[in-house]
Amino acid sequence: MLRKRFVVAAASAAAGLVALSACSGGTETAAPAVAPAAAVAGAGGNAPAAKGETKVAVAEAGNLGQILVDKDGFTLYRFDKDSAKPPKSNCDGDCAKAWPPVVAEGEVRIEGVDQSLVGEVTRADGRKQVTVGGWALYRYAKDAKAGETKGQGVGSTWYAANTKGGKAGQAANQAPAEQKDGATKLVASNVDGIGPAIVDKEGFTLYMFTKDKKNKQPTCNGDCAKAWPPVLAEGDVQLEGIEQKLLGSVKRADGTIQVTVGGWPVYRYAKDANAGEANGHGVGGTWFVIEPAGCKSSAPVKNKAAQSGNAAPEKKDDAPAQTGGSEYGY
Repeated sequence: MLRKRFVVAAASAAAGLVALSACSGGTETAAPAVAPAAAVAGAGGNAPAAKGETKVAVAEAGNLGQILVDKDGFTLYRFDKDSAKPPKSNCDGDCAKAWPPVVAEGEVRIEGVDQSLVGEVTRADGRKQVTVGGWALYRYAKDAKAGETKGQGVGSTWYAANTKGGKAGQAANQAPAEQKDGATKLVASNVDGIGPAIVDKEGFTLYMFTKDKKNKQPTCNGDCAKAWPPVLAEGDVQLEGIEQKLLGSVKRADGTIQVTVGGWPVYRYAKDANAGEANGHGVGGTWFVIEPAGCKSSAPVKNKAAQSGNAAPEKKDDAPAQTGGSEYGY
């Protein structure tokens, strides 16, 4: 049996919270209580660890599925404003008081997790923090007992960590934010493999279409809009980490009002099945993740269709968008 040697440190680090690049602490949003973590896999449940050791394990937590927990069954979280490539923790100072980092001591091993995903990152104060999939792990100070997941979804940036370091409990096939009850919300975040990006209130990545024009009627309609659902303005559009002056709107051909950032109409991608995915980046050579500053993400394009040279040709002037599969990302 693999041995695990870590400590969970509740002490705060000594630097200020690092914000996202310009071209964000979120408002705390209550997450529904989830059934207590149970059936801790291969970690001896709440059995005491040897001196100098703290066990990190995998547990089942209601509708969150498998999550990472410490030896006492407390949920461990990841922070969207950190980065995984390269690993970096951006939670220090007061942030680290609310979200104590899981600090490594000795060799780090977690049963139930691919060991190649387990690592550590050096924090601003020099301590080594445990990472899974490159994402630093934290506890949440407001989780008063084992099995609580009060940190899930806080500020649309904190989520329970799954066995790959990803976000636990991100439901597939959710409707676009504009179809949900309540106001539309845009959040400045950090998407794995992309960097700075805007996400909706469900954590789904948002995009811009280079065949649109700033502050002009969007050109993605019909079948295009099925593949790329427009983010519509519902209620008072809420922003988190995005400058208010960048927010705008434009009327679509069907009379609905679409949200713009920096003048660019904003869309979701139907093939992003889970929050944090960015499968639409580079599709057709015309669709790109939109950054919080309202500009096109310069992250490398990994989309196979775009790399194969099958991108639809750029339109001229105000001609309607071409109707090609590669353009829509089917």
